[in-house]
Amino acid sequence: MSRNRLGWLVAAVLLAVVVAVQVTTRDAARFVAQADIPTVAAGVDVLAGVAVVPLRIRGYDYRRDAFGDTWTDDTTAPGGHNGCDTRNDVLDRDLVEKTYVAIKRCPRAVATGTLRDPYTNAVVAFVRGNQIGASVQIDHIVPLALAWDLGARHWTDEMRVRFANDPANLLAVSGAANQDKGDQEPADWMPPNRAFWCQYAVAFIAVLRGYALPVDAPSATVLRDAAATCPHA
Repeated sequence: MSRNRLGWLVAAVLLAVVVAVQVTTRDAARFVAQADIPTVAAGVDVLAGVAVVPLRIRGYDYRRDAFGDTWTDDTTAPGGHNGCDTRNDVLDRDLVEKTYVAIKRCPRAVATGTLRDPYTNAVVAFVRGNQIGASVQIDHIVPLALAWDLGARHWTDEMRVRFANDPANLLAVSGAANQDKGDQEPADWMPPNRAFWCQYAVAFIAVLRGYALPVDAPSATVLRDAAATCPHA
């Protein structure tokens, strides 16, 4: 990973601190994008400070447009107002072996590149222009519809736009894996690549904590078990 990419990640993280765990949200974003493995202190509850609710209650009133335009640069999230929309920022962060092209939404957009997909452990080629059923898509680690059901429906519009474009909650993944995940919570979906469960759980929990979102009890069990695969500090 380049120093520029690492520096961008550091700047792109929420300010919350993981309580009782030796990991910050800054680390969580780095662990996700770099596939580094975080360490967790032995004997602590990784969900300390995160409220647990019995179940996710689907309201069936979720609207994608409640979170603003799909991929915008007009956001208070880290990386906002830098001249490139969020999708192009994340592609540049997460892909390797890249070539670039200038487009309306970004003067230095990835034209071609390679994704080492953390969800499946597959190597996926990216070619700009293949938007329908794209081989590479940007996933919200904590899905927007899940966040909506867990309380985001009560946020301000600005907060929802920030959440939808926060790099700490975004990851370039294979399109097939992203479609398979949909808006499912961890109790119903975890990455097929079990070697990534530690990083996924740490990042998922960090986003919940950073935005004061609760977690459903079945998913809390899955996240704790996944975090238990992390090496001890």
